[in-house]
Amino acid sequence: MMLHSASIKIASLRGLLLALLAASLLAACGTSAPIKRQSTGSILYEPQPISEKGNEIALYAMGMIDTGYQFGGKNPEAGLDCSGMVSYIYRQALNMNVSGSAADIARLGKEIDPRTLRPGDLVFFNTMNRPFSHVGVYIGDGRFIHAPSSKGKVRIARMDNVYFAPRFEMARTYFD
Repeated sequence: MMLHSASIKIASLRGLLLALLAASLLAACGTSAPIKRQSTGSILYEPQPISEKGNEIALYAMGMIDTGYQFGGKNPEAGLDCSGMVSYIYRQALNMNVSGSAADIARLGKEIDPRTLRPGDLVFFNTMNRPFSHVGVYIGDGRFIHAPSSKGKVRIARMDNVYFAPRFEMARTYFD
């Protein structure tokens, strides 16, 4: 009985933490300060109108944090790879079919200026010496959620991360 009670408390805390994270991300998207490129070459983001669909995607993506990685994985129970995670999130959150490899997904949607990224948009990287070999879900404030093979769990990374910044290729939107 104590173990069950502890599980409920942990689940409640995780839910609370996800809610706080979501609130802080959504609040960060409403800033109105002018945005410029930093001297390091990283992108700073211009405030954009909120997309309800995009926010649904971003919130659903946050629920995938700590899900295990599995090459070719298409559901959280078996594990997810980057494109499987994106496909699963879009299907579950909006009943929207965004499927295939990261390169296949990169051919869909509308290309956007990276400075205009909004939560729920997709970001693409060249991580395997081939174009569009990795994809993640942008969640705001220069951060994205992805399913990397290294360290084996879905997690948040920054767009200006020393690994990802030079490998960034494109941003796509599927909304509005």
